[in-house]
Amino acid sequence: MKEKFDRLMEILKDVSDLNKAAGVLSWDQQTYMPPAGAEARSEQLATLSKISHQIMTGEETTRLILELEPWIDTLDPDSIEALSYKRLRHEFDKIIKIPSDLIVKFAKAQGLSSNAWVKAKNESNYELFRPHLQQIVDLLKEMVTYLGYQKRPYDTLLDLHEPGMVTDEIFPVFQQLKDGLIPLVKYCTSKDNQPSDAILHGDFPEKAQWDCFAEIVRTMGFDFNRGRQDATEHPFTTSFSPNDVRITNHISPEFLAGGLFGIIHEAGHGLYDQGLPVEYEHLPIGGTSSSGVHESQSLLWENVAGRSRPFWQYFYPVLQKYFPDNRNLKNNDAEAFYRAINKVTPSLIRIDADEVTYNLHIFLRFELELEIFEGKLDLKDLPEIWNERMYSYLGIRPRKDSEGVLQDVHWSEGMFGYFPSYTLGHVLSVQIYELATKEHPSIPDEIAAGQFSTLLKWLNKNVHAHAGKYDSRELIRHITGGTLKAEPYLNYIQKKYHELY
Repeated sequence: MKEKFDRLMEILKDVSDLNKAAGVLSWDQQTYMPPAGAEARSEQLATLSKISHQIMTGEETTRLILELEPWIDTLDPDSIEALSYKRLRHEFDKIIKIPSDLIVKFAKAQGLSSNAWVKAKNESNYELFRPHLQQIVDLLKEMVTYLGYQKRPYDTLLDLHEPGMVTDEIFPVFQQLKDGLIPLVKYCTSKDNQPSDAILHGDFPEKAQWDCFAEIVRTMGFDFNRGRQDATEHPFTTSFSPNDVRITNHISPEFLAGGLFGIIHEAGHGLYDQGLPVEYEHLPIGGTSSSGVHESQSLLWENVAGRSRPFWQYFYPVLQKYFPDNRNLKNNDAEAFYRAINKVTPSLIRIDADEVTYNLHIFLRFELELEIFEGKLDLKDLPEIWNERMYSYLGIRPRKDSEGVLQDVHWSEGMFGYFPSYTLGHVLSVQIYELATKEHPSIPDEIAAGQFSTLLKWLNKNVHAHAGKYDSRELIRHITGGTLKAEPYLNYIQKKYHELY
């Protein structure tokens, strides 16, 4: 039976290579491809998706998967073969239900939708994007009918990003966070001792930002021999191998924090991808555990480390080096910068949000997604409802679509069910960091000295090395010995911001 398993892995290597090739085309579409290439690119991506689907659901693949099941049951559940089969079977049992022509339609729609979103955002015109969004939603609803669900249609979409997790499982965690964060926002914004964030605004030349950010993420441990940094409309990270990881960023010459924390966030994703075992690369477990675990890594670096005092004790002089003519940086110190980057100010744009208000942005999107897929929200009403929810959560209202419903790229790519991963990532980032510092109490002092190897090696060993062997619940149990909990995150953020304010 081992020979049959090896043959199945050979087939899956072809599927993996096809998917990575599609990933290269998608990366190019969002970085260097001319806008007029959208239609041809959507056809190319659709063809690769079709071939991949045909191989995954083909006669030989199906036969081998079914024949191997009794043998897998005799193995150690923690063996590479058993874990690979478990991950594969979870994906196979879904993909076998979806017709090939629906996969092709969805891939074409994604390709066209992404470009339509860029144009609509630049023109701040939701109506340019709405027909594409409607098609994406309709196709996803059709997929849900094939895949099925036990309680909520949204469970099927959530499972695409958080395998095994259901909507009702994350509700209590989200509610607990809401109950803790909303009063904290009111507390911070009502205080008289508001920090100034003027230091983050001014003239920050783009070239200097690119060079500065490269030094920061290289010091963190991102390997530019196995990765690169490029410009895009909305920051993202993609990986074609642990030895080929692409991080992207969007820079504003007048506002430093957006690009700065955008690149630290994406570098966190990149460090996870570069830390995956190369020997698992083409196996079903070769990817990452889940989107929430992936976000835990980016948010650990962006917020828990990147918005800490020790981080800027080291990197503030680096900023001053790259922007020598900026008076705000020259006339202030690391403590002023630390207070500025942690100022609590309800903002319209999610990726620019502070730690305290960020998850309120996620709750808004999560609620809207639920309502869309439960038939309670018509897409023609989405901008108005978005704006009303934004006001109810954060007390501010978008003036135009680009500040509201068009700000995120995710829906144009069909990534419904992904946004909860950001909140799950916030919660998990604190649990993981606390475990790392409990084992290595020297980590904060090392960060203040620009030394990140102890933290990165701990993450490599305890998170990255597991790759996709476990789903998020299993990995959390493996790392922490428990379950996902809101309390550590709430304790961390309340302690930090009550000290600041």
